[in-house]
Amino acid sequence: MAQPVGIKDVARAAGVSVGTVSNVINRPDSVATETRARVLSAIDRLGYVRSESARQLRAGRSRIMGLLVLDMGNPFFVDVARGAERAARDAGLGVMVCNSAQSAGEEADYLSLFAEQRVRGVLLTPADATGRNIASFRRHGIPFVLVDRVAEGTTECSVSVDDVAGGALAVRHLIDAGHRSIAYVSGPPGFNQVRDRRTGALNALAEAGLSPSALRELPTERLDVAAGRDAGARLLGLAERPTAVFCANDLLALGVLQAMYAAGVGVPDDLAIVGYDDIEFAAAAAVPLTSVRQPAVTMGALAAELLLEETEAETETGPRRHEHRRVVLQPELVVRRSSLSAR
Repeated sequence: MAQPVGIKDVARAAGVSVGTVSNVINRPDSVATETRARVLSAIDRLGYVRSESARQLRAGRSRIMGLLVLDMGNPFFVDVARGAERAARDAGLGVMVCNSAQSAGEEADYLSLFAEQRVRGVLLTPADATGRNIASFRRHGIPFVLVDRVAEGTTECSVSVDDVAGGALAVRHLIDAGHRSIAYVSGPPGFNQVRDRRTGALNALAEAGLSPSALRELPTERLDVAAGRDAGARLLGLAERPTAVFCANDLLALGVLQAMYAAGVGVPDDLAIVGYDDIEFAAAAAVPLTSVRQPAVTMGALAAELLLEETEAETETGPRRHEHRRVVLQPELVVRRSSLSAR
C-alpha cells in the first residue's frame, strides 16, 4: 500500500520549508504569489490531503458536529438531518449522523464515540428515558442540543414541537368527525413524545365532555411499521373495536393501515386513522393519511444553529454571550382521506 503524502513531501517537492507549506494551506495571503503557486502545484501533483485529525489537535476544535437520532428508517429523522446538515454546511462544518435504533445501549456507545472524536457538539434525540446517558455525556464538557425533546430538568438548549397540542389536534379532529371511541397506538411509554401526545388526546376528550375511557391505549415496543401492523392485529381482535385510531407517528399509522387493508376493513368508513409527523409517505399511502405535521427540517436547522451559537460563544474571552433556550414549535393538522368518513 502506498504511503500517504505528507506535508514534508510537499515542502521537498516545492523546495520550501514545512512552515511555508503550512502558511499556504492556512494563511495563503502571507505567502508570496510565486511561492504560493509553486506549493499549490506540488500539492496538486502529489495529491496531498491535509490530516484533519492533526489539524484538530493543533486547533483544539473539530469541524464535525454529531447527530444522534432514534431511527434513521423514519423519514422524519431524515428530514431533521437534512435541516441540521444544511445549517452545518453553511458554517463550514460536516455532520456525523448516527442511529441509536431506539436503544439506550447503542445511544451510549455513540455518545462515547462522539466524546472520543471530540466533536464540536452534538444534536441528540434521546433514547434513554432514565437520562443516565445524558448525565454521563455531560461530564465530557461537549455542548449538546436536544432535538424533538424538551430539555426538562436540564440547562441545555432544546428544539421541539408542542406534542400536547399535537395530540389534541388529532383527537379533536376525530371527535368533530363523530367518533366517541378512539384507540391510541402509542409506542414505548418511556418516550416523552408518546406521553405528551397521549396527554393532548385526553385533553381533547375532556374538552368534549368525554371520559378518559373513550381512549383505548395500545402500546408498542417500537415506533415502526411492523409495530403498527402488530397493533392493528390486536385492534382487530378487540370485542368492541374503536371507530378511530390515533397513532404516535406515521410509521405506526401506516402499519395499522396495512393490517386493516389485509383484513378487508375499510379506511376510513370502518376505521378512521390519524398519524403524526406528516412524513412524505403519508400523502402517498394507498389511503392518503391524515397526520399532525412537525416542521422537521426547521427543527434540525434551528438545533444546529443553537449548537453553533453555543460553540462560538465558548471560544470568546470574557462573559459568555450564549443563553440556553428552549424552542417549542407548533404542529399543524393535515387532513386527508384516512379520517374523512361519511359517518
